[in-house]
Amino acid sequence: MRLRTALLPLLLLIGAAAGFAWLVLAPAPAVRSGPLVVDIPAHEGLRGIVEQLSEAGVIRSRVAFLGLAVVRGSVRRLKAGEYEVPRDASTLDVLDLLESGHVRQHVILRAAGDERLRHALGVEGPSVEGYLFPDTYQFVRGMSIDEMLSRMVQRMRGKLTPELVARARARGLSVHQLLTLASIIEREAIEPGERRLISAVFWNRLRLDMPLQADPTVQYAVAKERRALTRADLASDNAYNTYVHRGLPPGPIASPGLAAIEAALDPAPVKFLYFVARDDRRHHFSTTVAEHNAAVVRYRLSRR
Repeated sequence: MRLRTALLPLLLLIGAAAGFAWLVLAPAPAVRSGPLVVDIPAHEGLRGIVEQLSEAGVIRSRVAFLGLAVVRGSVRRLKAGEYEVPRDASTLDVLDLLESGHVRQHVILRAAGDERLRHALGVEGPSVEGYLFPDTYQFVRGMSIDEMLSRMVQRMRGKLTPELVARARARGLSVHQLLTLASIIEREAIEPGERRLISAVFWNRLRLDMPLQADPTVQYAVAKERRALTRADLASDNAYNTYVHRGLPPGPIASPGLAAIEAALDPAPVKFLYFVARDDRRHHFSTTVAEHNAAVVRYRLSRR
């Protein structure tokens, strides 16, 4: 009896700890079906933040979130902003997100295709897509979208030094074509060390008048960013579909960084014509179609 009496508090403590862990680590029902957006106002106190999260359905328990924030010392580190809470995110994930300050990014490209703006900025393509240098910008309240886009385009202009432009011309590329090729490399290359290899594949295909067959261009054409493509997508008659149309697409499909631009101008000295994903970051490169087909079977089966 004494042993049972002594063990009871311990068992209760273990049960409470297990319950707390479940509340912290198990996703709330609302986020099991997909991502949710929650807006945390500036200067909101901890209790207000908890109410916002609870009303949005992204946490299971107000008490669990409060307790976790106190234990981690996060009370004064939570940042305001609009957050997209990913699918199956736990309370711990939500707390990490608010600590990081990685707020939801809004596309400001509604004005990107404005002919007046493109003409003023000297952009050749159908929009300013690809001419916006990916960087951190400080925008003050009251700036117009045109002013923001102009600053980003000017930043890209500053990165495109006369030496880079001369190297592009030596390869037969205009600035617009350079940014177009670099944008495809930017989207295809996850592993930095593969940028020049992927660049080489595209250059080799261009020399042989082979279609580039770059999935990201089709994803851009059918608005399926980083999502699986269907046979109908690959056959779509869109100018950006590099499975159907040879050569470079009409314009960039993303905003390339300086590393992708450099890779476009300095392809690796290899004869590869094909590549297939080995995993979420790396690719297998091949010279012949037979080797490529074997690699496709091997890596797709292994991923399944």
